[in-house]
Amino acid sequence: MSLSKPNASAATVTTTRVAPSPTSGLCVNCVDGCPGYCEVGRSALRGREVIYPQPFGKVISGSEKDYPVDFSHFNIQGTCVGAMGIEPDPDKATFPAVSVSSEIGTDGKRIPMKVPFFTGALGSTEIARVNWEGTAIGIAISGSVLVCGENVCGMDPNAEFRNGGISRSPELERRVKVYKDWYEGYGTMLIQANVEDTRLGVPEYAIEKLGVEGIEIKWGQGAKSIGGEVKLPILERAIQLKQRGYIVIPDPENPVVQEAHKLGGIPEFERHSRLGMVDEESFLEEVERLRSIGAKYVTLKTGAYRPADLARAVKFASEARIDLLTVDGAGGGTGMSPWRMMNEWGIPTVYLESLLYKFLKRLEEKGKFIPSVAIAGGIVLEDQIFKAIALGAPYVKAVCMGRATLTAGMVGKTQGKLLQETYGKGREYEDALLRTFAGAAALKEKYGGDFKKIPPAAIGVYTYYDRLAVGLKQLMAGARKFVLNLVDRGDLMSLTREAADVSGIPYVMEADMKEVEKILG
Repeated sequence: MSLSKPNASAATVTTTRVAPSPTSGLCVNCVDGCPGYCEVGRSALRGREVIYPQPFGKVISGSEKDYPVDFSHFNIQGTCVGAMGIEPDPDKATFPAVSVSSEIGTDGKRIPMKVPFFTGALGSTEIARVNWEGTAIGIAISGSVLVCGENVCGMDPNAEFRNGGISRSPELERRVKVYKDWYEGYGTMLIQANVEDTRLGVPEYAIEKLGVEGIEIKWGQGAKSIGGEVKLPILERAIQLKQRGYIVIPDPENPVVQEAHKLGGIPEFERHSRLGMVDEESFLEEVERLRSIGAKYVTLKTGAYRPADLARAVKFASEARIDLLTVDGAGGGTGMSPWRMMNEWGIPTVYLESLLYKFLKRLEEKGKFIPSVAIAGGIVLEDQIFKAIALGAPYVKAVCMGRATLTAGMVGKTQGKLLQETYGKGREYEDALLRTFAGAAALKEKYGGDFKKIPPAAIGVYTYYDRLAVGLKQLMAGARKFVLNLVDRGDLMSLTREAADVSGIPYVMEADMKEVEKILG
C-alpha cells in the first residue's frame, strides 16, 4: 500500500531537498543550513498555518493517500444476454434509452432527480462563496439537488441579528434566489445546520423567510473529524466572528496578537465551529422540531467516523424516518481541512459503504424503515458512480460530489473569462462559448434568449453532469440494466481477495460459478 507522503505535499506547498526516508518523510540527510523546504522546516517558520492546504480560498484539496481497497479494485460485470427494464429488442435496448433518473425522500415526499448525483456542502469557505452562482445554476438546470453548507449566515458580514438569532442574511438570500430562479421542478435545495447554525436560528430563518424546503442536519464529513473551519485575513472580521460566538484562534482581541498581525507575523485567523454532541433522544427531537417549523425534507449528513457511529446514524435515521442519509467517506475533498487529518483519519469510502450496506440490510431484515441513502467521498466519474450505487444497492439512490462539481464550475468560469478577454461580450463571445462547451448548444436551444444569462461556470457544470449521465448510461446498457434501480451488487466483481473480503462482492474467479455449472452441465 502506498501511503500519503509524510512531510511533503503539493497541498501544503512543501517538498524535500533529496530522497526522503519512507517512515518520517524527512530528507535522508537533513543538512544544517537548509532554509526549510519540508513540512517540518516550513512549520518551524509558519507553525499552524502549515496544517492546512495552501493557498487558502483558492484551492479545494483531496487526500493523496492510496488506500488498500478503493473503487478501482472492482470491475463492472457486462453481459450479452437479454435486457432488464426495457424490451429485449436491439432497436429499442440502446444506451440512449437508459434511464438514469432517481428519486430520494420518503413516501409522499419524493424528490425527483434527472441524474443520480448531486453536490453537497458548499458552505462558508471563500471558494464556495465566489463559485456559488455558477454551481447553483448548473445544478438547477441539470435537475439535481444542491446543498448549501454550514455557517453561511454566521459568516455573512452583512448579517443582521435580533435577540441572539439571525434576522437577515443577504448572502443566504442571494444563494437561495440564484437556485430558485433556475429551478425546474427536479431536485431541491437543502440548507445545512451545525451547532452554530442551530443556535443562530438559521433553519427557522431559511424556512420561514426564504422558503427553503429542506434542512440537512450536519454531524460531519469525510474530510475531517472536527467542525467547519475557515481562515480570516482581516482583523476586523476575526473580531466580528468572535463576537458572534465562534471560536477564533488566535484571539483577535489580544493586543499582542493584533501587533503580530499588523507586522505580518500572524497573517490569518482561524474560525472554528464547535463539535456536535450526538445522542438519539436529542436527534429525534431536533428532527421533529424542524418538521414542526415547516421543513418539508429533513436529511442527515455524517462523516467517516468509527463503525459504531455509522450504526448510530443508520438507526437514528431509520427511527426518525428522515428523507435522506448522506454518508461521506475518507479520501474525498474539502475547501478547508487539516491536511494530515484528511489523509490519516476516518474510514475510506469503499470500507464505509460496505459497512453501511451490512447495517442497512440488518435493519431491513428486522422490518425497520430504510431511508434513501447517498454515498460520498472521492467519487468523480461515471464508473465510480455506477460502482457506488451497485455496491450499496438497493439502498443507495444517489452519489454526492462536492469537489468534482466545484472543479467543473471553476474550469468553466476560467474559460469564460479567457473568452471574454478575447472576444468581449458580443456575438463572437457567444459563438466562442458554443465552440468551447459541448453542452452549450443544448442550453441555447432550450433557453433561447436566456442563454446569455447562464454564466460559463454553470455551462461547465451542466456539461460535466451531461458527460456523467451519458457515460453512466453506456455502462448500464453494457450490464443490460436500463433503469437505475435495477443496478445491484451482482453487477460488480472484486479484482482482489481483499476487495472481496471487505465488500462481500465475489472474487472475479468465483463469480457466476453456480450459473456456469448449470450451463456446462
